[in-house]
Amino acid sequence: MIIDISQEIFSSQIYPGDPAPQKQKLSDISQGDAYNLSAFSMCSHNGTHIDAPSHFLPQGATIDQLSPDIFVGPAYVATYEGEIGAGEAQGILEQAAQAGRRCAERLLLRGRSLVTAEAARIFANAKLKLIGCELLSFGPEETPAEVHIILLSAGVILLEGLRLQHVQDGAYLLSAMPLNLGGCEGAPCRAVLLS
Repeated sequence: MIIDISQEIFSSQIYPGDPAPQKQKLSDISQGDAYNLSAFSMCSHNGTHIDAPSHFLPQGATIDQLSPDIFVGPAYVATYEGEIGAGEAQGILEQAAQAGRRCAERLLLRGRSLVTAEAARIFANAKLKLIGCELLSFGPEETPAEVHIILLSAGVILLEGLRLQHVQDGAYLLSAMPLNLGGCEGAPCRAVLLS
């Protein structure tokens, strides 16, 4: 079964201060045109999206420099509500490890979970390839930089804005390939889980 865990772009939640996605109809069959054609503009962090290291690190890798194997492979979904400290982070990693060694490479946090700097250090030391969340940004909304820097500096790529309400905890195959936007610090993706 394939489970879509992405937001629809034009109705997606927008991070405060980011521009909303816009769509324009360039050609319309219902108006007598030969075909339908649309143009759109959006922020690279609208909807379900990937944060590359260059989002917070001056010399960090951009989206097009990241290996595709980061975004496709075994993953573990874990539910947690509230602030995740070091102890909670260790417990979540242990759950993932019990599901299989490779599941612990990609972790998706279900629920309104806030990753603290202490938890980010635990996740960074675990050598994750990717960590995802339902929130629009990792870390406290008013001060997200510290958590981003800890994770991205360790090579942990961020997947934000997921929709996991209809997903049970456990092991899945994740596909969350971002658009190949050369030189960009982030990119939207269509994230799905295979069970």
